[in-house]
Amino acid sequence: MTEDRVKAFVPGPRIRVPGRPGGPLSGLTFAVKDLFDVAGTPTGGGNHDWARVNPIPERHAWAVQTLLDGGADMVGKTITDEVSLGILGESAFDGTPLNTAAPDRVPGGSSSGSAAAVAAGLCDTA
Repeated sequence: MTEDRVKAFVPGPRIRVPGRPGGPLSGLTFAVKDLFDVAGTPTGGGNHDWARVNPIPERHAWAVQTLLDGGADMVGKTITDEVSLGILGESAFDGTPLNTAAPDRVPGGSSSGSAAAVAAGLCDTA
């Protein structure tokens, strides 16, 4: 479950954060839409320029921290439409993730990378 064969994740080194051992979500994985802060990692909201000019977060977003505290492992940040304002799931910056359920169609919505990652079995939830 590590290769990004559907182009669901933000390009570059994959950000991985282990969850708390022994938590109720131990053994599960999740991906984070590039709208949620992950400590030490730029948040771009689907726009590389935004990520470049804004400060790098010092802590995780509440939702991310809650999943990590529960024991789930974060396996990467997923592509989103620019500033999450699209309905097709196409990214001018990162390309369009593959819709494994219907390869001739776009994955749809601003959570296209998240949907593609889950559908391809790259994570349990996103």
